[in-house]
Amino acid sequence: MDKLEGKTVTVYIEGKPCQVKAEQNMLEACLSLGMDLPYFCWHPAMHSVGACRQCAVKQFKDENDKKGKIVMSCMTQAAEGMRISIKDPEAVKFRAGVIEWLMLNHPHDCPVCDEGGECHLQDMTVMTGHTYRRTRFKKRTHKNQYLGPFINHEMNRCIQCYRCVRFYNHYAGGRDFGVFGAHDNVYFGRHEDGVLESEFSGNLVEVCPTGVFTDRVFKKCYTRKWDLQTAPSICVHCSMGCNIIPGERYGNLRRIRNRYNGEVNGYFICDRGRYGFEFANSPGRIREPYLASGDVSSLAVEGPDGKNKKILAEGEVLPYLKTVIGGAKGIIGIGSPRASLEANYLLRKLAGPGNFCSGFSEAESGLMREMISILSGGPVRTPSLREAAMSDAVLVLGQDVPNTAPMLGLALRQAVRQKPMDRVLRELKIPHWNDYAVRDAMQEERGPLFMASVTGGRLDDIAAGVFHAAPDDIARIGFRVAQALSPNAPRAEGPFSAEALSFADRVAKGLKEAKRPLVVSGTGMGSLALLQAAANIAWALWEGNRNAALSLVAQECNSVGLALLGGTGINDAVRAVEEKRADTVIILENDVFDRLDLPGAEALLRARQVIVLDFLPTHTVNGLPKNHMVSVAGAAVVLPSAPFAEGSGTLVSSEGRAQRFYKVFSAGRAEESWRWLRDLMVDLGMPGSEALFSPDEVLSAMEREFPAMRGIVEAAPASDFRIDGMKVPRQPKRYSGRTAIRAAMDVHEPKPAEDADSPLSFSMEGYDGQPPSPLISRFWAPGWNSVQSVNKFQSEVGGPLRGGDPGRRLIEPSKVKQASYFTDIPGPFAPRGNEFFVVPLYHVFGSEKLSALSPGIGERVPSPYIALNTEDAKSKALSQGEEVRIDFGVVSFRLPVELDPLMPRGAAGFPFGLPGLHGVVLPAWGRISVPGAGAGGQAVE
Repeated sequence: MDKLEGKTVTVYIEGKPCQVKAEQNMLEACLSLGMDLPYFCWHPAMHSVGACRQCAVKQFKDENDKKGKIVMSCMTQAAEGMRISIKDPEAVKFRAGVIEWLMLNHPHDCPVCDEGGECHLQDMTVMTGHTYRRTRFKKRTHKNQYLGPFINHEMNRCIQCYRCVRFYNHYAGGRDFGVFGAHDNVYFGRHEDGVLESEFSGNLVEVCPTGVFTDRVFKKCYTRKWDLQTAPSICVHCSMGCNIIPGERYGNLRRIRNRYNGEVNGYFICDRGRYGFEFANSPGRIREPYLASGDVSSLAVEGPDGKNKKILAEGEVLPYLKTVIGGAKGIIGIGSPRASLEANYLLRKLAGPGNFCSGFSEAESGLMREMISILSGGPVRTPSLREAAMSDAVLVLGQDVPNTAPMLGLALRQAVRQKPMDRVLRELKIPHWNDYAVRDAMQEERGPLFMASVTGGRLDDIAAGVFHAAPDDIARIGFRVAQALSPNAPRAEGPFSAEALSFADRVAKGLKEAKRPLVVSGTGMGSLALLQAAANIAWALWEGNRNAALSLVAQECNSVGLALLGGTGINDAVRAVEEKRADTVIILENDVFDRLDLPGAEALLRARQVIVLDFLPTHTVNGLPKNHMVSVAGAAVVLPSAPFAEGSGTLVSSEGRAQRFYKVFSAGRAEESWRWLRDLMVDLGMPGSEALFSPDEVLSAMEREFPAMRGIVEAAPASDFRIDGMKVPRQPKRYSGRTAIRAAMDVHEPKPAEDADSPLSFSMEGYDGQPPSPLISRFWAPGWNSVQSVNKFQSEVGGPLRGGDPGRRLIEPSKVKQASYFTDIPGPFAPRGNEFFVVPLYHVFGSEKLSALSPGIGERVPSPYIALNTEDAKSKALSQGEEVRIDFGVVSFRLPVELDPLMPRGAAGFPFGLPGLHGVVLPAWGRISVPGAGAGGQAVE
């Protein structure tokens, strides 16, 4: 197959010569040429198995052959001079027969099926011309299953394409889903009712070509696809930058769908990204600007009750803020890694560069500076998710990838197939697209994936080697691997255990033999040594292999963008308030209780005026009530900012890819944070503020001020972009009910809202063709109403979108001839008698605060606990589930013990981000004791 890559051949379709790629099958070739050919079992990410027989075409030996033979196009390799016909009457009749037998047992429930109007089965049925059902016999029926809060199951609609089990088990690595059969009955589901365990289960909704698996969350507030207002957006629940399409109706966010980006998330997103959006619909949302007063403990966390809040009228906000800021002794601005670049930049302009705090914890601030330095100052490139999936040897150093960056975890599951698949393609000459044959030839063979982590993880089952240790000991292993790869790397002195040395040697060998090695680490463990060790390994590999790659995972959706803007540490902000150098603090979409220990947060919020821009009532907004160990007043002034679906802005992913997200709809008085800040700057008469009236102007100013931001304006078309003088519509052509939506208020339809800040319009009127890829609000083409219509938007099937995939990379490796290795190697981890080194443990559902507020995600959030090594627990006479008290100086928690035999001795695991666990910055040393009594998961005296 290597000989075919990049080559083209001439095939004849309906007698006309066409140039196609030699490594493609004929279904891929026809679809890439824009032709309509029905299919079911084939999927561009999972390739061919030839199960459904729907893509049949007629193949001819040569131009003189008039008879030909029926072949399955998805199982037929393109070859020079090949002749096929899609329109041949026998092929057409064959495909119609396939549809007819698939429809024998399919219910007549399209009008009530959630998939109706965006159903691939509907599209293919129409495409084949099947319009009349001849059978009158009793249909086969099945019992449906409860599959959890995300997925609705309707097995009677199944056409046995096998896509679901191929994705869930083979592609995503799930183990609790399968296909069951007896005689002529085939069933796709679990062995019994229960929650699907995989964090990618929601993709079954899009993978299934019928309505067997539908969106359970969307079902609660269902509307047809054509009645959703949509806009291109970016997922805010981790740093991978996955592209999404949020849909709105009646002022509520209804669902999230995947938006194809060939370099990033491709055809899939994780369940946190798909179902974590409901925080935007929360009844506790901050929707009006207000002044807080009175006893903070009586403030309602679920939303303003009017009792202790003075709502500011439309014309009162800016004059009041002007008075407050105008009389301030000094201003501190605290940014946020979950706020847009535009908002953080304008806060920096408002407060002044020396008074702008990035909003990271002190430790994370240092980690992010080092991460940016490694990625931009070193010689090794950061891969996209697509490139990561093509790696043929991987080392994960200390980062819990499946829980902190699920889509990177999915990419690594594909990476372990690359080395054995290269062998199969080379030795057995099996085409890469022949999925069943490739998997059958590979059996259980996997490429080298090495996991060095604090405790077990969901990728361990496919790893060639696993090593569990404390963060410093993992870093030491990393330095040892680098030493084995290059004589220029610093020596990691002992002592090392025999197990550690064996693991390091195996890792070095596996990476050195690879064509495309990848090293993965990140900021998750709060360890600078881990980042530096990962960099040393990647740089050592680079000396002998210029294809080496380094992926460093940041914590939040705009951590990298915020780090590029710089800023002081959050402890500097606390000192400025304590030393009376500043008496006014402006906090942007951030909860300082997540960034500071309890005394630090208390000191910061003692400022004379605390102004918060946010959309949710965090502890920073409301303060801590008196039933906590310390009563802390919250913000004095609260401005309602807009969440991602109600605002526009720019985020930078861990790859360094800047991407734009666009407002889907406007609701109430919430405004983008950058707009509040811009209006305040204008009201204060700040020089240059009049030139920052649009996101384009803000990005241009940012690009001029920060060389690292060069090219950011190219991430998406400017706001004045038009096609044939028209904007791109957010609403489909079939969008209905615009008058009915407002009928209770007025029977006259108002003029659509204006959006001067983007090339998108809040209407169905506008350019009807395909827009540039950053502006794609939905995938649809004539005859293709399902998500499969993405084929029509790609330059070739499975390839980039036409015009290139969205986003602009801001970080590229330097062109140094020799890497400058890190030499500060930590010593071995040393336990401390009665204290434990407490490290953060991550959960895909729960550790990210916004998504945890969604009811469906909330059902999957685990209860708080403290993880201890089994032997450590035994030495303290502790058993599974027994409650202990863990003290971090001022703050303490009472939590049940979770026994973990893989946890290093002397270390403990503390679930990161779970509700009630705040006021401590990890990692940290803590003392564990047995309390007399107390409520689990709560801070105690």
